[in-house]
Amino acid sequence: MPRLIDCPDTALVTLGECADAIHAAGFAPSCEESLAETALWLRRLGNNPDFLGDILVESLKHRHRDEPAQGYGPQAIQLTRPKNGVFLRAAVWPAMADAMVAASGSASFVYGLPHDHNFSFLTHGYFGPGYWSDYYEYDYEAVSGWTGELAHLTHTGRRRLEPGKVMLYRAHRDVHRQLPADSLSVSLNVMHAEPAMHWLDQYSFDVEKGTITGRVDSGPSEAFLKIAVALGTCEALDLAEHVAASHPSERMRLTALDALAGQAPDHAARDALWARAERSGLRMVAMEARARRAELA
Repeated sequence: MPRLIDCPDTALVTLGECADAIHAAGFAPSCEESLAETALWLRRLGNNPDFLGDILVESLKHRHRDEPAQGYGPQAIQLTRPKNGVFLRAAVWPAMADAMVAASGSASFVYGLPHDHNFSFLTHGYFGPGYWSDYYEYDYEAVSGWTGELAHLTHTGRRRLEPGKVMLYRAHRDVHRQLPADSLSVSLNVMHAEPAMHWLDQYSFDVEKGTITGRVDSGPSEAFLKIAVALGTCEALDLAEHVAASHPSERMRLTALDALAGQAPDHAARDALWARAERSGLRMVAMEARARRAELA
């Protein structure tokens, strides 16, 4: 279960003051001193009831031109740009009866999808009753990451991100199945973002079976490779062959193989490609290749 950080404090700070303090020091989730200091500044920002509303009003007044807040996803608002491997964001969590869920669907808010994260982050209940989550833990180092693999999830309970509560989600350890808030809620996050995290997998799970059901993250390199191969140039095909044979990331190797399979001239060529991948010596690639061959059969 995410770690509950006890940091009672009544001080109130602005977004700028909070961001300056956190960006200057950085955020190292594995360091107790850094964790405590960052959580304290997040709590102080959470004590400010007006800052987020003021930002949103200014953004709307200027029609999102030159505003400090940048949106990404249907409900996440980036409050600061990344600096020293950290940035701040706000996340809006609607209730099932809210219009935005009816318009976008619950999947747009990752409701009901058990998943872990490839980054650690602090979260603070800022507004509303807060979203619920069923929590699990697993050992990231013990899995290869193929679809259907047993992850040995341990259920650790259900908890709500209540107002004033600060929690640490630990990368590759905490799994949660997020459930809608009882009414519209907002959380504030301090995100620990390192360049290497894009090469670390983030999984979705079947908590009843305790298995991995897929990946919920993808990097630009994967998309670029798929598009290049789909365009069908010889250079792109050669690159995909090289990536499939030697890239240090198993995920990129599988991406290249999927792209090449899409360009294979017939069923036999695709089967031969996946048969070769089964002999790669990489467990995740081999198990996914076996599944692809089973689908062909």
